[in-house]
Amino acid sequence: MTKPTNIPEIQQRLEALSQELIVLIQEYQLDAQDPLDVIPVARQKVSDKDDYIRFLELSLEGRLLGEAAQHLESSSSEQ
Repeated sequence: MTKPTNIPEIQQRLEALSQELIVLIQEYQLDAQDPLDVIPVARQKVSDKDDYIRFLELSLEGRLLGEAAQHLESSSSEQ
């Protein structure tokens, strides 16, 4: 998979990640009320080790893509 290099590509990738995360959230009824509780709730409720690892991967990739988008936006506004 190629790295997204602009905002539309990042948004497209984030949408795909979100769709995959939604499936896991619904399947395991991950209903954390506080964002800081997401990982402990997933650890408790996700019974398949591969699904748990994928959940963590998606979460991390989403976070990194969000930060990349912020960086691109701030860089383009400075020019």
